[in-house]
Amino acid sequence: MPQKELTMTFEPATIEHLGVKMYSTLPPVVAELIANSYDADAENVNIDLCDKDGRKEIVIEDDGKGMSFDEINEKFLRIGRNRRSEDGDSATDKKRRVIGKKGLGKLSFFGIAHEIEISTRKNGKLNIFAMKWEDIKNSGKEYKPTIIEINKDCPAGIHGTRIALRNVQRETDFSPANLSLSLSKIFIIDPGFKISIRHNSSEPISVKNEDKYEGLNKEIEWSVPGDILLKTDYEKKDGVTGHLIATEKPISPRTNMRGIVLYSRKKLVNQPEYFSDSTSSHFFSYLTGWLEVDFIDDIPDDVITTNRQSLNWGHPEMVKLRAYLQKMIGWLEKDWHKKRSDKREEKMSKATGINIPDWFGKLPAEIRSKVEPVVRAIVRESELPDEIGATAVRNFYEIVPEYPRYHWRNLHPAVQEISMPYYVSRDYYTAFFEAAKKYVNAVKSKAGSTLTDRVLLENVFAMRKPKLSVTDNFKKPDGTKFEADTIENIGEGHRMLVLGIWTACRCPIAHEEVCYLRDSGLVTEKDCLDALSLLSHLFYRLDNSKVI
Repeated sequence: MPQKELTMTFEPATIEHLGVKMYSTLPPVVAELIANSYDADAENVNIDLCDKDGRKEIVIEDDGKGMSFDEINEKFLRIGRNRRSEDGDSATDKKRRVIGKKGLGKLSFFGIAHEIEISTRKNGKLNIFAMKWEDIKNSGKEYKPTIIEINKDCPAGIHGTRIALRNVQRETDFSPANLSLSLSKIFIIDPGFKISIRHNSSEPISVKNEDKYEGLNKEIEWSVPGDILLKTDYEKKDGVTGHLIATEKPISPRTNMRGIVLYSRKKLVNQPEYFSDSTSSHFFSYLTGWLEVDFIDDIPDDVITTNRQSLNWGHPEMVKLRAYLQKMIGWLEKDWHKKRSDKREEKMSKATGINIPDWFGKLPAEIRSKVEPVVRAIVRESELPDEIGATAVRNFYEIVPEYPRYHWRNLHPAVQEISMPYYVSRDYYTAFFEAAKKYVNAVKSKAGSTLTDRVLLENVFAMRKPKLSVTDNFKKPDGTKFEADTIENIGEGHRMLVLGIWTACRCPIAHEEVCYLRDSGLVTEKDCLDALSLLSHLFYRLDNSKVI
């Protein structure tokens, strides 16, 4: 039998442009090989990075279906083979929609390595071959890889492919953490597909979806399409799925995380962006996340660029998608402002101990219209540090507290204690009436009198032989007493104020029901506050009065 051979046919410039020049760093090279493993229904992909003992190589091994000798020759070594057009685009045995399409990803490894060894097992047969970049460049249009093993018997239950990249360029970054982070941004990892990375036989680390957003302080998150309440007639809106995040602080441009990444069939197809020509919105510096748009792989025309970094946005279907994404981001921005404001307000309420919405609800309309915009600017929009914002809100609250007209009166504590509940419920007459009753009882207690009502007040503050004097403790700045006429006028005026208050609040209920007086509007809020202020004056005089 004639000796079997493996043959690769190509134009040398093809590998130069699509391999060496397009793939110059480790993550996209490894990503292409991982995509092949995914398409081969692998469950595990193990990546070994070795740079010790004077050698530098990368080994990617999977437990996928593997390849037969004929499949290597007829499929793998054919540059530009369109897998979907030849094999169909139906799902794999593991219900995966294959990523590979253009047949160019296999050239990626020449971007960082000049020597490749591929070992693959399928149906109890092992095949191993090697390729060298220098030999390919000098071979013309046809290259014959070096066969190391051909159809060697191996256990039928062992299958998969192992690719070793040797003679790796020196500048390649071999940090497992960096590679893991990069791969997490290139792929959406299925639960049944595990990628692990090991460096020089160290403990392996796994690539996880959440690595994409490690270190970001998430503030608001949206599940797409469930949380998106945008009204649209875009017929493929339900095919746009994913997860979006707004952070607490602006995302550093150095992270390359600003914007939304697009994926199709679990692999990146468009770098993060905002799908708009105008990117001046403050919101854009907080937005990140990913969306899956698998339906673009079903479009007859190829709308994904060769390096899978962007889409052909000029295609009619992509124009529609872009318009929808622009509208979605516009809706997100409005929703972000509202939710962010609510969260900041809730946080500020906890920090200050002030229930801010409740506070606003207890301000008169004309005062609230001036206070609320200022406080909300501090709470919701300001980039002030939390502690400075909290101090500003507390100070503002002290200046304009709940029920400010009431508190601005600086009422006597005894008046506040009895009148506040009635004032809050807008029962202004009762607030006045109960405060007046409390004052009369306080007078009776201090005077030690057994009299009641008007008789009590006339007796305690009588012009001749009063029980309490509100003038004895008052003196001129030089320590001398006031003139007798002055003392008499002050005493008489105080007596008349006390009797006037009693007559105004107590006497009417002898003839009318309290509810009628309360509901009549006879005592307005201002009337109530004026009367409470007068009672406070009388209480302070009572506190400083002298028992005769």
